[in-house]
Amino acid sequence: MIDKTQYLVKQEPFYQPQGREVELFTAAYAARLPVMVKGPTGCGKSRFVEYMAWKLGKPLITVACNEDMTASDLVGRWLLDANGTRWLDGPLTVAARIGAICYLDEIVEARQDTTVVIHPLTDHRRVLPLDKKGELVEAHPDFQLVISYNPGYQSLMKDLKQSTKQRFTAFDFDYPPPELETAIIAKETGLAEGTAAKLVKIGQVGRNLKGHGLDEGISTRLLVYAATLIRRGVPEVDACRMALVRPITDDADIRATLDHAIDATFV
Repeated sequence: MIDKTQYLVKQEPFYQPQGREVELFTAAYAARLPVMVKGPTGCGKSRFVEYMAWKLGKPLITVACNEDMTASDLVGRWLLDANGTRWLDGPLTVAARIGAICYLDEIVEARQDTTVVIHPLTDHRRVLPLDKKGELVEAHPDFQLVISYNPGYQSLMKDLKQSTKQRFTAFDFDYPPPELETAIIAKETGLAEGTAAKLVKIGQVGRNLKGHGLDEGISTRLLVYAATLIRRGVPEVDACRMALVRPITDDADIRATLDHAIDATFV
């Protein structure tokens, strides 16, 4: 018997709503509709899902998708042990059995032949066939499937099939507006709002470079990292270069542009 309490989010995660996403997700969950959360890296997608699991009081099972993930990694496999063979449920199967929210993070990183296993769970059937075991798992009434991905990385090789997309309701996420992002960073880290506002200003400079040398802008997550370092006593300029510039680019010109923005902000 699986102890579902081990998957509960015990403490309230800090999440600052940007619009009506909490209300809309609650409505989707009430109808057990599958949800797709779309947005750039580090904008709060995973935190939002974690917060909603806490708010709804439901277990949360998160899977970080990758290109080596197979269908067996999701649904389960037979294992050999001292007594012969035994079946081990995968995270998707566990979630379906116990009535958890199953969150497939960055689903486009998984192979398309892997993601098709979720299809029977996302329509009126709400079942998961375990072909290797010869079992048809009927999803618990509380089960919900949530996926996320970054549309900025769409390509012919890395995108969801239309047959998958059209099985989900969806939210568009983006980085918060400057005033709200400043408040989030201050609340998350305890940094003074004046300093947090300066970090957000640097973040805006980085985001303006997206498509002009940067594949992705400076995320809210990285701004929180910089604020955390500053709170730990690291000088502002050093913290910004360490958290906001060096992780996202090795291009000398882009680095120089961002370093100049940091120097100009923290004079």
